[in-house]
Amino acid sequence: MALVNTNKMLNQAKINGYAVGAFNIHNLETLKAVVKSASEMNSPVILQTTPGTIKHAGEDYIASIARTASEKYNIPIALHLDHGNSFELVVKCIRAGYTSVMIDASMLDYEKNVDTTRKVVEIAHAVGVSVEAELGSIAGVEDDLYLNDDKKSYTDPDTAVDFVKRTGIDSLAIAIGTAHGLYKGEVRLDFERLKEIRRLIDIPLVLHGASGVPDDLVKKAINLGINKINIATELKIPFANSIKEVFKQNPDESDPRKYLLNGEKSVEEVVKEKIKLFGCYDRA
Repeated sequence: MALVNTNKMLNQAKINGYAVGAFNIHNLETLKAVVKSASEMNSPVILQTTPGTIKHAGEDYIASIARTASEKYNIPIALHLDHGNSFELVVKCIRAGYTSVMIDASMLDYEKNVDTTRKVVEIAHAVGVSVEAELGSIAGVEDDLYLNDDKKSYTDPDTAVDFVKRTGIDSLAIAIGTAHGLYKGEVRLDFERLKEIRRLIDIPLVLHGASGVPDDLVKKAINLGINKINIATELKIPFANSIKEVFKQNPDESDPRKYLLNGEKSVEEVVKEKIKLFGCYDRA
């Protein structure tokens, strides 16, 4: 089937109490690993790329291999721009064939965030592309974005109501204590804040920075209303470690088809584990 936007899969997740996995891919191997695993689990899946990955690989190359994957597998596959940092990049991705975009203007003041997001929604919805936005700030590192862990930057439930109403977004990424990258110390999530946001808002909610969050906390977040969960670091580390292992065993190896295959298999294992955890297996 063709690439789809995220609206149907995320709303079904909201209605039925599970979450769809959104996996950051960086090249052909990681993309193949994600879609192959999702197909074997009969799960909808979201492929996503950051601005850094687009700069590295090119949005047109990424869109082309994602389209090929969607034609090969009979599951819903969305191609999503993660943390889109400008209106111009959003437009480039839509033109290339992305079916979902995130505009992250959370670093701007509130009114500018609203205006920028609304502008993206207008052009994206005109061509059937879904839009995610962020309110509040996720701690840690995402490409070149550095943020501090401060509860003042967590998503305010009442502000979220106004933001969703004024922008017309399809899903909202919320800040409740998760972080990009590796965690330092114990993970503490503000579940009371999540409950209140879910009570007030009817669109799908997104959890960024879920790599490294203990399984019991992930399950609780889903039970309280999270419908899309982003995974990046937990794919990158095993991919890199598997390739390192090949060179450790054979320092003279020079065939990328061999060492990249090792990395691909390691990503497949993680994706299957996450799909089971999120409850989205057999939901295609």
